[in-house]
Amino acid sequence: MKLEGTTVAMVTPFTTEDKVDEAGMRENMNYLLERGVNGLLAAGTTGESATITHQEQKKMMEILVDEVKGKVAAVAGAGSNSSKEALDLVKHAEDVGADYALVITPYYNKPQPQGLYEHYKMLSESTDIPIIAYNVPSRTGTDIDVETIGKIAQLDTIVALKEANPDLDKVSQIIQKIHQLDVSDKFMVLSGNDNLTLPMISQGCKGVISVVGNVDPARMSEMVNKALDGDFEGAKDLHYVLYDLMKVLFVESNPVPAKIALNMIGRPAGHVRMPLAPLKSENQDKVKKVLLDLQLI
Repeated sequence: MKLEGTTVAMVTPFTTEDKVDEAGMRENMNYLLERGVNGLLAAGTTGESATITHQEQKKMMEILVDEVKGKVAAVAGAGSNSSKEALDLVKHAEDVGADYALVITPYYNKPQPQGLYEHYKMLSESTDIPIIAYNVPSRTGTDIDVETIGKIAQLDTIVALKEANPDLDKVSQIIQKIHQLDVSDKFMVLSGNDNLTLPMISQGCKGVISVVGNVDPARMSEMVNKALDGDFEGAKDLHYVLYDLMKVLFVESNPVPAKIALNMIGRPAGHVRMPLAPLKSENQDKVKKVLLDLQLI
């Protein structure tokens, strides 16, 4: 299943009883599918992976695969700071039929480059599902370096990198490295920051795993598609249409603003789990203004 384009890192809707809202999750998936996204990611950072249980996470993978039914790429969030736990989640993603497993670099324990390589090597050798490595140093405390990215890009089942380090020079170095290693036909780089997606595509990236896509999937997908087709003027126009939304959805910790935005436009979202807290009232006003400007409410 094609991975290029816009994959939405979906929020996890919760009921008032703090259960995963399965009906709401399915409703959101179909809403996104109808608006032309290329992939759906369940149980990623935006899906509050840090506060959902592994049992909930595995159930969400099953819901994802069942609802997507091969229409777009089904991406299962399957990372952990424990390699053993990550392997259990990746194996479950494979068993239920997900197209890809997204595996974040282990967080908190800050593994050395060799440890990061061995982590992905073990997952690659123990499973057959295509794996997307996810680098987000602002969350994990570890930035996977270019040399290590080059090494994991050569592993058979590691097919992509979601790069959320905002250093655009590093992006150029990564693209250059995978071309030098002659693995660009099997390994791609995806943006992990909505606001940097356009420049990253111009450098050779193949799409985005998007938070903004939860709220405005049609325009986000259109922007990415135009950029991938070489229409950078059209993509630039849409980038600036969406720019305030790209910024306001990170005015506090993701996914707090995204969930508020979805609640405002009538999509299933609910609350965020502690220790995340509700969005400050002044920031709710900022989110509402952007949604009004975009005619989303």
